[in-house]
Amino acid sequence: MNKSIAMDDVQEKLRILLDYWIEHNSEHEKEFLDWADKVVSLSTEVAQQLQEAAAKMAAASNELMKAKQALSKSKERH
Repeated sequence: MNKSIAMDDVQEKLRILLDYWIEHNSEHEKEFLDWADKVVSLSTEVAQQLQEAAAKMAAASNELMKAKQALSKSKERH
């Protein structure tokens, strides 16, 4: 198998995974925020921790977006 074809396959699979992970993280982020709203009257500490988890999920998604952009740039160079 040609090495450049194999790398194209890896890049395509990674692009698909990155899209999936970004979407999946977004769903979790929304769910965490929904639950934070639901439990705030029960425990502000729990609500704050869920909000923090949502913020970290958003930050992880941001890093995945950067990886996706870098992947696109690397594909253009090859």
